[in-house]
Amino acid sequence: MKIGVVTFPGSNCDMDMVHALSQDLGFNVVQLWHKDRGLQGVEAVVLPGGFSYGDYLRSGAIARFSPIMEEVVSFAHGGGRVMGVCNGFQILCEAGLLPGTLRHNESRKFICRNVHLKPVSRTAAVSAGCDTETPLVIPIAHGEGNYFIGDDGLKSLQDNDQILFQYCDEQGNVNAMSNPNGALLNIAGVCNEGKNVFGMMPHPERACSDDLANADGRAILQGLTEQVLA
Repeated sequence: MKIGVVTFPGSNCDMDMVHALSQDLGFNVVQLWHKDRGLQGVEAVVLPGGFSYGDYLRSGAIARFSPIMEEVVSFAHGGGRVMGVCNGFQILCEAGLLPGTLRHNESRKFICRNVHLKPVSRTAAVSAGCDTETPLVIPIAHGEGNYFIGDDGLKSLQDNDQILFQYCDEQGNVNAMSNPNGALLNIAGVCNEGKNVFGMMPHPERACSDDLANADGRAILQGLTEQVLA
């Protein structure tokens, strides 16, 4: 499968994502630049983490207007699979491809550590293949990961099985103590109603190698290629 990884000014996790997808998972990876006007025939697009445009105004608010985002939006509207990780998630929310917004962490501090994730959606490709009985261990590194959405939007997420992951403890319990940033309902990732656009704050690309003593992220990224039976 041919997957494109977009680099914006300020991206700093693009090469981590390229390495995980190509070296750890064996995909054909194409590096895309924010000024590109085409996607080079890729079958999926990934927006990686970082600090695009220095996170000025709001995280992702300027990157959302990069020329390549016109292609990404069109690709997504046509059913193409798009995934945003950390800053990529923020960009997708700013672009209107995902519901909700990412606010400053409740602590107002940058947080960089491993967290436990509970896979939730059974109908979204990136979470459907994950074991619901065993929490995933995935790193986070963000200052604005506090997911929020209004009541109507939250009900829609729940009704349509659009919540991908929730922060939890080692036993899989979703509670306030396991919430690193104040996110509503411990939400760590969501997808669109069409189940082809995915966003999450934790970094699965940093958990794809036995050399790092953690390969929990493989199932998430592998899901970009998987079909989910209704």
